[in-house]
Amino acid sequence: MPRLRQPPPTRLMFWWAFWVFLLDQATKWLVVHWMDLRTRMEIDLLPPLLNLRMAWNRGVNFGLFAEIDMRWVLVALAIGISGFVTAWVWREGGGRRVHISAGLLVGGALGNVVDRILYGAVADFLNMSCCGIENPYAFNVADIAVFAGALGLVLFAGRGKGPAAREKPAKPAKTG
Repeated sequence: MPRLRQPPPTRLMFWWAFWVFLLDQATKWLVVHWMDLRTRMEIDLLPPLLNLRMAWNRGVNFGLFAEIDMRWVLVALAIGISGFVTAWVWREGGGRRVHISAGLLVGGALGNVVDRILYGAVADFLNMSCCGIENPYAFNVADIAVFAGALGLVLFAGRGKGPAAREKPAKPAKTG
């Protein structure tokens, strides 16, 4: 009797997603509410390298399209992408780095989804400047995780671990 192929274990992806989500939400609560950055607006930690600057991002990256109310479109898009990545990794498998990358991306995306639902915007607060160049943008833990996860998927996915790679191609007939 042929063995049924089990989907690859995705616990690693879910654990990374969970911890990234938790870390993101904890840092946002700590900085925005406990440290009261929402009213203080800025706190210098290690100037000019690392500062806390409150920014409510209603748009996409770097506040693009913030003047258009895209809250629910961006919520749906982030949930859709998270679902796609989860299904893709579940189906294709991949190594440890692929599962960690997917977890980073999904956990970060869902962290920003919660912000959009609760506040109508993403709470960005980390600001880094250096060498006389002042950075006007802020970001958060979720943004770092989404970027690192997407980069990791680009670098580590598709290395021949999925079902298509496991199928052996038919050998061409010898001619001669």
